Amino acid sequence: MAKSFDDLIAKVAECEKKTVAVAVAQDDAVLEAVKAAKERNIADAILVGDEDKIREIAAELKMNIDEFEIIDVKDVTEAALTAVKLVHDGKADMYMKGLIDTKGFLKSVLDKEVGLRTGKPLSHVCVFDVEGMDHLLFLTDVAFMTYPTLEDKVAIINNTVEICEACGVPNPKVAPLAAVEVVNPKMQCTVEAAELTKMNDEGAITGCIVDGPLSYDLATCPEAAKHKGATGRKIVGDADVLLFPDIHSGNILYKALVHNAKCINGNMITGTKAPVILTSRSDSFEVKVNSLALGAVVAEAMKNK
Repeated sequence: MAKSFDDLIAKVAECEKKTVAVAVAQDDAVLEAVKAAKERNIADAILVGDEDKIREIAAELKMNIDEFEIIDVKDVTEAALTAVKLVHDGKADMYMKGLIDTKGFLKSVLDKEVGLRTGKPLSHVCVFDVEGMDHLLFLTDVAFMTYPTLEDKVAIINNTVEICEACGVPNPKVAPLAAVEVVNPKMQCTVEAAELTKMNDEGAITGCIVDGPLSYDLATCPEAAKHKGATGRKIVGDADVLLFPDIHSGNILYKALVHNAKCINGNMITGTKAPVILTSRSDSFEVKVNSLALGAVVAEAMKNK
């Protein structure tokens, strides 16, 4: 069972080496991450974009660009479609955003002809290794679904359970979060959290343990669960997955962890035919490399499945 990012990186070594297709690859931060991923034997890359600019940036990074395949496509939209088609056709295992806006990147992901749509809703998953916690923590959704409905939350759970399993975390404990740990009809997220728990109890949601509503402290701190007398819950400070009621609460906690806690993390879009690496320009170099490692592990699991 993977309990840290070191365990996750070790799983990459057990996988057949993966290839990532990068859309609009003339991005210094992304090329730096791709260079490190190759050096660390995490993944190879096919770079799609303006070849002149790619080579110029690579020279600045002292990157041996001849080790990578480059497909010269100047137009941003066409470059994204060319890159995603490589994954669609099985010539690459993962798809990564380069110097293209998120809207344009996601449009290529959802393209009816060459995209990676499955018919399932897409959602975003972050995997955190936080100092002081003895297991990986999965956050969802902090970047994609703004105000998920009950139906959306079921899809988010299903998507995230697949990522947990790929990372070596079977039957994860999922905590639908709220400000309180009891149902309050005036707080819709608590009502939906209880409904998700019931669906799990009745077998409509499988592959995990759902217990909600839960406050953040009860979901992540065993001592808090003990002090509040909540030790009879299915989750007592040992949640693997934090399911957020909306994008605001998720994004706030994500940034609080990144900027104020000692942690390592990687991120990806799921619900697609292949892993989609969508990171922000504000994400660190290591987050991008970690996201490629996460994508490689998930790609391997998807291939075996």
